[in-house]
Amino acid sequence: MNSAVQTVCHIITSLELGGAQQNTLFTLSHLDASQFRAVLITGEPGMLDEEAKALDGVEFYQVPSLVRPIRPWQDLRALVAITRLLRELKPAIVHTHSSKAGILGRLAAWYAGVPIIIHTIHGFGFTRYQHPLLRHLLLSVERIVARFTTRFFAVSEANCQQGVALGLFPAGRCTVIRSGVDLAAFRQTCVNVAAKKEDLGLEPTKPVVGMIAPFKPQKAPMDFVRVADLVHHARPDVQFLLVGDGELRGAVEAERAERGLSAVLRLTGWRRDIPEIMRCLDVFVLTSLWEGLPRVYLEALASGVPVVGTHVDGAAEVVRDGVVGFLVEPGDVQALAGRVLHVLAHPDEARRFGFNGQTLPSEFDIHEMVRQQEREYDKLIAALPGKREYGEPCKSPYSI
Repeated sequence: MNSAVQTVCHIITSLELGGAQQNTLFTLSHLDASQFRAVLITGEPGMLDEEAKALDGVEFYQVPSLVRPIRPWQDLRALVAITRLLRELKPAIVHTHSSKAGILGRLAAWYAGVPIIIHTIHGFGFTRYQHPLLRHLLLSVERIVARFTTRFFAVSEANCQQGVALGLFPAGRCTVIRSGVDLAAFRQTCVNVAAKKEDLGLEPTKPVVGMIAPFKPQKAPMDFVRVADLVHHARPDVQFLLVGDGELRGAVEAERAERGLSAVLRLTGWRRDIPEIMRCLDVFVLTSLWEGLPRVYLEALASGVPVVGTHVDGAAEVVRDGVVGFLVEPGDVQALAGRVLHVLAHPDEARRFGFNGQTLPSEFDIHEMVRQQEREYDKLIAALPGKREYGEPCKSPYSI
């Protein structure tokens, strides 16, 4: 790599309390400062803003016009603002995350003449649950910005293969880099489970089934409430914990009340003590409709908790069905409840699942995630004089 320190600028739409956001902050704060100058650009206010501002060695910039919803005039203002900022910062690398920042950030980087443009796929912004016209529009825009993206990172093999199948990039222009967690920290967490359960408003002696996720359509939290209802009728002794918050909070509360689950289903809001909470769960559930590769699966498995989740995108790459838990089709509430009841009814099998889950390979460790990104940065920077081996983008995003 060149001896000079190279500026690496990550762009993400909002610093909500999510896996992509937390891993972006970890990456920036753990890059080798002797080689990289770490810069973060984010948009609308998020829960992790203050944490980001406090990171040692990370320059923080906020563009309030960068928001998640599609708002053409506001999006244009964000594009202009980010382009101007990048022209001032002169980064060697712009690395984008999330759908909106991925589109506007890569466009801005291209307009600003940034030599290396990277996008991490944490799952795609277009899904089969959208109106076909909207999905077609989003896919078309992704195909345009893909033309001047130097390199793609994907958190799962499934997302990489999907991108190739959709014609977004050839296989040689995408590298799988897992969205890791601190495996050692989760494996080594010690907690007084009885006391922790009481702190969470739970009965210390009863089993707990939990989910940790933002309350948004992608995560289908209403399905978790329906699963809890089915399990409760079969096993009245089971308690349920739903950790998170978001736009569907009101709907979740209404569904819980309608099904008479208020006494057995606890809503905690956002929490930062996830390693301790994981130790209180007998089964971890995730009801997502689509994903890249949810890091919360890694957190559950590293904590020795059996998983029951949905078979979406990269889930099967970490949740080995019948080995560490079970996967069912998204939206199949009956199957999810059945698998939860099976795990609860077979404690020896549950312990085996938990033990198997703790053997996650190092590719899922957050420190290895950073090292992999640094190695890719090094290769791209070294190839700058003639970077065609990494898939040089077209000179115009509108050229064929």
